[in-house]
Amino acid sequence: MSEFYRQTSEEAMAELGVTKEGLHTDEIQERRKAYGFNELEEAERSTFIQVFFRQFKDFLVFILLVAATVSAFLGKAESTIVILIVVILNAILGTVQHMKAEQSLKSLKALTSPSAKVMRNGQKEEIPSKELVPGDILYLDAGDFVSADGRILESHSLQVNESSLTGESESVLKFTEAIPQGNMVIGDQKNMVFSGSFATYGRAVVLVTGTGMKTEIGRIATLMETAKEKKTPLQVNLDSFGKKLAFMIIVLSMFIFALDIVRGRDVVDSFMFAVSLAVAAIPEALSSIVTIVLALGTQKMAKENAIIRHLHAVESLGSISVICSDKTGTLTENKMTVKKVWVDGNALAHNELRFDHEVEKRLLTMALLCNDAVTIENKEIGDPTEVALVNLGEEYNLDELVIRENYLRIGELPFDSDRKLMSTVNMVNDQLFMITKGAPDVLLTRINRISTSTGVVSLSEKHRQEIEDAYGNFSQEGLRVLGFAYKELDSSPEISVNDESELIFAGLIAMVDPPRAESLAAVESCIRAGIKPVMITGDHKITACAIAKQTGILKNEQEAIEGSELESMSDEDLREKVTALSVYARVSPEHKIRIVRAWQDRGNVVAMTGDGVNDAPALKQADIGVAMGITGTEVAKDAASMVLTDDNFSTIVKAINNGRSIFANIKNSIKFLLSGNTAGILSVLYASLGALPVPFAPVHLLFINLLTDSLPAIAVGLEPHSKNVMKDKPRDITVPILNKSFGAEVIVEGLIIGIVTILAFHAGLAPDNTAVASTMAFSTLCLSRLLHGFNSRSKESIFKIGLFTNKYIWIAVLLGVALLNLVLWFPPLMQVFEIAELTTKQYMTVVGLSFLPLITIQMYKLFFIK
Repeated sequence: MSEFYRQTSEEAMAELGVTKEGLHTDEIQERRKAYGFNELEEAERSTFIQVFFRQFKDFLVFILLVAATVSAFLGKAESTIVILIVVILNAILGTVQHMKAEQSLKSLKALTSPSAKVMRNGQKEEIPSKELVPGDILYLDAGDFVSADGRILESHSLQVNESSLTGESESVLKFTEAIPQGNMVIGDQKNMVFSGSFATYGRAVVLVTGTGMKTEIGRIATLMETAKEKKTPLQVNLDSFGKKLAFMIIVLSMFIFALDIVRGRDVVDSFMFAVSLAVAAIPEALSSIVTIVLALGTQKMAKENAIIRHLHAVESLGSISVICSDKTGTLTENKMTVKKVWVDGNALAHNELRFDHEVEKRLLTMALLCNDAVTIENKEIGDPTEVALVNLGEEYNLDELVIRENYLRIGELPFDSDRKLMSTVNMVNDQLFMITKGAPDVLLTRINRISTSTGVVSLSEKHRQEIEDAYGNFSQEGLRVLGFAYKELDSSPEISVNDESELIFAGLIAMVDPPRAESLAAVESCIRAGIKPVMITGDHKITACAIAKQTGILKNEQEAIEGSELESMSDEDLREKVTALSVYARVSPEHKIRIVRAWQDRGNVVAMTGDGVNDAPALKQADIGVAMGITGTEVAKDAASMVLTDDNFSTIVKAINNGRSIFANIKNSIKFLLSGNTAGILSVLYASLGALPVPFAPVHLLFINLLTDSLPAIAVGLEPHSKNVMKDKPRDITVPILNKSFGAEVIVEGLIIGIVTILAFHAGLAPDNTAVASTMAFSTLCLSRLLHGFNSRSKESIFKIGLFTNKYIWIAVLLGVALLNLVLWFPPLMQVFEIAELTTKQYMTVVGLSFLPLITIQMYKLFFIK
C-alpha cells in the first residue's frame, strides 16, 4: 500500500486518477471488479450439512443413539429404525430453525449497515458504505463512521476517535498537509482517516485510498470478524432451567427404571422406556424455539420501521416504564418550514421579505452561507432546519450553490450541542466575514451591535428587549427560532470559539415543525400502558411546552424545567423530583444521562432517543437506546439497541406493543411445552407408583416428542400481536418468567391433560392385554397436547381473541392430527409404533377425552379471566 500520508493531496489524487468531481459510473464499475466490495471477509459460515451434524452433539441425542445401538444389537430392528427416524427428523428441525434464525439476524444486520456521502459524476449522493471504492471522494461530518481508509483533502476542524485502532480514547485533530517522514504509526498519520473510527467533531472531504481487507482494520480483520450472536438473558435463564429440569427428569427416569427392574420387568425394555421418557420429557427445543420466535418477531418489527440491533432488547421492551424522547423529528414531523422573520425591528411573514432591502437581503444570504444543506433534483440533503433555510431562499429564487460559489467558505466552526452555535468564514467582496447562527438566547450574550436600515449601531437595552420579545413571541407560538449575527475579520480565516463574540446582530428566522398526527394517540397509548412519556429537547422551554401540550405529554407548566435549573440540582434532588417532570428544555447531552439514571435509580426501565454523537453515552446508559435512522449519526446508531427508520415516536410505542406481544408469545410457547411434558411425566409416575403396566411404549414417547415439541410450539409463538397488551402495566424485569404463578399454571394444565390420559389408559385396560390401553393413552396424550396449543395462544379465551386469527396453529394441529391418524390406522406404521387396533367406541373415547382439557381450560378463561 502506498504511503499516502507522505503525499500532498494533489499527488494522492493523481495516483488514484480522480478529481474533486469524483469518479464516473464506468470507473466505479471497473474499480469494483478490481477491488470488490468495501467489506471485511467474514469467517466462513457453517453450511446446512455442518449445522445438521452439529445437532448430534446433544447429550440426549447421544443417549438415543446408544439406545438405538442396544436395540439393533438385541435384534429389535423396528425400535432401532424408529429411534433413528426421530433423531434425524429432530436434527432436521433443529437445523432449519438455526438457519432461519441466522438468516433473520443477518437480514436485520444488513438493515443497519452504515451509509456514506460521496461525490460521483460531479454530484453529491448517499450510498451504502459497502459500495465505496478507492478513488471515491468521501464527505465526513461529526457523527459519521469512517467506512474506509482515506487521505484528507479538506479538513474543517475534523476530530476523529481512533480508539478501535490505537486504543487512545482522545479524539485526534486532523489536518491536510503532507507528512514527509516514513514508517509512521497509525496514530501519527494525522492527515489520514481509517475504517472503524468515527468523526466526533467538524467535517472533512476525504479521498478513499483503501477499502475492505486493504484497510488498516482489514490487516487485523480477526478482531473485526462478525461476532457470534450472544444468547439473550431469557435464553440463558431457559438454558439454566433446562439443565436443572433435565437433571430432575433423568433422576426420575432412573427411579422408574429401578422400579421396573424390581418388579421383574425386562432390563432392556426398562432401559429403553427410561431413555425414551427422558427424551420426551426434557424440553430440549426451548432455546431454539425462543431464538426462532425472537428472530421472526424482530423481522416483523423491522417492517414496521423499528430495527432491533440486539435481541435482548426485545425482552426489555415489555418492561419499559419511561420513554425519554427528543422533540424534533420524533414527536414532530421533522419537516421544518420557515413561517416568520424578525429583522430591523419588524416581524414579517416568510413571504414578505424585500430583496431590495439591504438588511433583509443580508439576513437571507447569511442563512444560505452559514448552512450545509443542499437541494438537488428535489432531493433534500442535510439537517431539516438548514433545509428550511434553503427552501426559504428558493422562494426568492436564490440558489444556495450559486450563493456559496460567489461567497466562498474558507473556514468554519461546526455546530455542536454544547455551544449551540455554528460559524463560517466567507469571502464577501474581498472582505472576510464570520457568520454565526444559533440559539437566540446564546447569541444574545455574544452581540454588542445590531444591523438596521440606518446602518450598524450599538446594541441598546431597547434593542435587546425588542429581540427578546420577538424571540419570546415566536416561541410561544411553538416556532423554533434561529438567530443570525456576523462580524468582519481582519485577515486570518482561522477562527476559534473565542471569536464568537462582539458580533453584529442580523435578525431572527422562525420556523415550525408541527407535531406528527399520530403522536397524540401514541402518547395516550403510553399513558394507558403505564408508561411515562418525557420530552427532552434543546429547544426553548416555551417552544417545548407548546409541542408537549399538543401531544398530551404536558398537563401544566409546573412539569417543565430548563437545563440551567437542572444544573443546580443534585442527583438526589433530581431523583426525588424526576417523577413530577415531563419536559426538559435547553438541555445538554450530559443532562440526558442524569435524567436516565434518576429514573433507573427509582427502579424504572428507560428508553432514550437520540441522534447525535453526544447522545451516544445516554443511549448506552438507557435500558433501550433508540437511534434515529434518518437523522441519526452512525455513532448514535451503533450505541443504540433499536433504530427507527422513520424517526417517529409512535414507532417506539408500536415496538413496545410488539415487544410485549413477542415476550407473551414466548412465555406461552414455554408453557405449552412444559405443561405437555408434565402431563406425560405425571401419567408415567402414576402408573409406576400404582404398580400398573407401563402406559406408553418407548416409540410412543419418541413420536409424541417429535409431534408436539416443535411445530405447535413455534405456531403458538407466532400468535398475532394483541392490542390488549398495551392495557397492562410494564412487566417487572426483576420477576423471572418461570415464577411461582407460571409454574402453578404449568402444573395445573399438565395435571388436567395427565388425568384424561390416565382415564383413557384405564378405559382400555384389560387384565390380559395392555396394548389397547397403551394405544388409547398414547393417542389421548398426543391429541390433547395438540389441542392444548389453542389453550396456550393467550391468557384469554380463543372466543375472545378469535378462533381463526392464528393460521399457524391450525396448520400445526391439523398436520399433527393427520400424522397421528396415519400411525393409528395405517397397518405398516401400526406395527412399527406398536399400535393396537381400536374400536369406533374406543376411538371416540380418545377424541372425547382429548377435547376435555381444551373445553375445561377455555370455559375457565371465558368466565373467570377478564
